[in-house]
Amino acid sequence: MPQRTVVIGSRTGLHARPASVFVRAASKQPVKVTVAREGQSPVDARSLLSVLALAVKHGDSVVLAAEGDGADAAIDELAALVATDLDATEQR
Repeated sequence: MPQRTVVIGSRTGLHARPASVFVRAASKQPVKVTVAREGQSPVDARSLLSVLALAVKHGDSVVLAAEGDGADAAIDELAALVATDLDATEQR
């Protein structure tokens, strides 16, 4: 199962709007994707409440994992999204 560790780029972490953007992108993937704080159990990346419950802050690392055909592409897309400051993107 492919996985990647990514540092959170958004100033507010994966809270409110950045989490919502991430969950929508994860829901569009053709494979199941999970996200976890390092050392913790993974949660479904398509669940906003689960992602918010991780309480991930700016600069924290998360582990993205996916399984099935297209898993690598899904992780690539979501990793790029998570590493971006989604708050800054909103203000442009």
